[in-house]
Amino acid sequence: MYHPGAMPSPWALGGLTLVELTRRVWSSIKEDAVMERAASLSYYFLFALFPTLLFLTALLGLLPVPGLWDTLMTYAAQVLPGDAATLVNRTVSEVVRGASGGLLSVGVLAALWGASNGMASIVIALNVAYDIDDVRPWWLRRLIALTLTMAFSVFTLVALLLLVFGERIGEAVATWFGLGQAFAVAWNVLQWPVVGVLVLTGTTLVYHLAPAIRRRWQWFTPGSVFALLAWLATSLGLRIYLKYFGDYNAMYGPLGGVIMLMLWLYLSGIALLAGAEINSVIEHATDLSAAAPYTPPISGGKSVTTSPADR
Repeated sequence: MYHPGAMPSPWALGGLTLVELTRRVWSSIKEDAVMERAASLSYYFLFALFPTLLFLTALLGLLPVPGLWDTLMTYAAQVLPGDAATLVNRTVSEVVRGASGGLLSVGVLAALWGASNGMASIVIALNVAYDIDDVRPWWLRRLIALTLTMAFSVFTLVALLLLVFGERIGEAVATWFGLGQAFAVAWNVLQWPVVGVLVLTGTTLVYHLAPAIRRRWQWFTPGSVFALLAWLATSLGLRIYLKYFGDYNAMYGPLGGVIMLMLWLYLSGIALLAGAEINSVIEHATDLSAAAPYTPPISGGKSVTTSPADR
């Protein structure tokens, strides 16, 4: 129950039981047509994916590490299904090789703008999840999309660098601060939670800034945690299915890689929107709890009921 002056945590689930939360979230998913909107998102994601990767490639070019892109694509192949990683790697490599320096610089700016289109579609979808009519001006929505695109790209880049160079970073920090080999060993374990925190923070940032509603910042929310875990589970499940059960090349031929990439983007969109629905249901339940009359105890065993306006 809400008390005056309290700051309810989203982890209190708005006073809902886990069963009730699940029921309401599922109802919201059907009401907001999350599956259909995820299909729409996958379309925009596909067009925004390669501009985003081109922008990330430009950021990687600022680092004096030879062969970094190839190393990162090796890790990406562990997440992307089937031939999708090969398709992504080949496409981005051909674009980079075929562009001159000046043209590539202009292309990076165009890539950032194109990548923000994917984030702009997320902004629209999250406003639907929160049942909000976005009255913000066009330029502000685009600025938010650009900011989120750059921020999420940086979070992703740092997370990937930790995956690739985590061990070297731990050894360098241990040597620099004289922490000994024990820290380097511990860091090899701790770097994975750090990567998870980075991805969670990026997801929470999207959930916080994209909808046209002002809310108190929460580092981690049930929705962002669910979105991350669901995305990891679906990515792993899709890879296992394709490896042992799915012969998609026999059905789709040369288009198999594109089809699998679209399917992976579709499942990623479902995870993202479902996380937003979870947060929306919890926040709505919290608001209803805060608006309910509160009966504080007073001396003599009596109580006085107050309305939200009296608090």
